[in-house]
Amino acid sequence: QVQLVESGGGLVQAGGSLRLSCAASGIYTNINYMAWYFQAPGKHRELVATMTSRGSTNYAHSVKGRFAISRDNVRNTIYLQMDSLKSEDSGVYYCNYETTRGDYWGQGTQVTVSS
Repeated sequence: QVQLVESGGGLVQAGGSLRLSCAASGIYTNINYMAWYFQAPGKHRELVATMTSRGSTNYAHSVKGRFAISRDNVRNTIYLQMDSLKSEDSGVYYCNYETTRGDYWGQGTQVTVSS
């Protein structure tokens, strides 16, 4: 059974940093890419950052230069380092793995940035 377990969310002041983690288990197939999505209250889920299986990364314009996606293949974990946080970054962050056998999501972790 595939599981993606996120952690690292919380309350932080504007300008601060957080690192989100997404630990994957039960994935025994090729991974096309890994991603982090963000959903603000009352809004649609939107893509924040992606990393292909080869390590290429891409970012939403709103987070470019502030956020960084990375991975630890030994721990089967991806990370989202979030720096210079703004109040508009507040919301729920989800990790996503797109594989050859399907699309998997974590349960989400709440990030609240106080101004």
